[in-house]
Amino acid sequence: MESKVVIVTGASRGIGLAVAESLLAASHKVVLVSRSAEQLQELKDRHPSQVAYLAADMTVADTAWRAAELAILTFGRIDGVVVNHGMLSPMTRIENASIEEWKKLYDANFFSALALVRERHGRGRVLTLYKTKETIPHLRSSKGRIVFVSSGAATSAYTSWGAYGSSKAALNSLTRHVAVEEPDITAVAVSPGRVDTDMQKELREKGTEMSKKDYETFKSAFEEGTLIRPEQTGGIITRLSLDAKPELSGKYFKWDASELAEYRQ
Repeated sequence: MESKVVIVTGASRGIGLAVAESLLAASHKVVLVSRSAEQLQELKDRHPSQVAYLAADMTVADTAWRAAELAILTFGRIDGVVVNHGMLSPMTRIENASIEEWKKLYDANFFSALALVRERHGRGRVLTLYKTKETIPHLRSSKGRIVFVSSGAATSAYTSWGAYGSSKAALNSLTRHVAVEEPDITAVAVSPGRVDTDMQKELREKGTEMSKKDYETFKSAFEEGTLIRPEQTGGIITRLSLDAKPELSGKYFKWDASELAEYRQ
């Protein structure tokens, strides 16, 4: 396979790191974005000609533009985008919801994802989040792929998960609309399942307002060692970012869906 260029966000740990390592092992080039630079620099040291990275917060207005610019200046093209960054908290019941905390979560889980896949208007680095249109023109040219890392919470409700679940439902809707408006781009949303990541740890520590039954299922999965390894879903997401078929565009899948069988090892 010809070497491709893929932007991966939330790339310093968990699923994002697994995707980055999988792409690099297959000789592809990556532009990695994360707030923490240490792991990204380690990957750069190991794969100097394949890695460019940006240590930045995706909710900052110009990060999406800078990531796209880095990909074009370094590698000359963009073939795929894996939108993996996000946050879980606040985990509170709706009656106790803070509008400001929900807005902060939506900036992280939805609006920054929107910023990545829009075509930029205007010039210069000082842009508001809503004016940045970043990767779509390049993905049109390459007939590329976008993989949005969604969640089962987008389609199932858990007590105290209102902010997170609704933001992921919005991400699924964005996937459908990209597919309708951009026929040359394949956009897919994937729920990675219950993966052994820092987010699961946060859930166990802060999920006190969940129903006892739901909380115990997550806790038991950790204690019994049945959480999914990041490499399992990371491998599927990697292959979708490279070769997702156009007929999948606009759809949401669980990581173990039969429709994704060919993308599993």
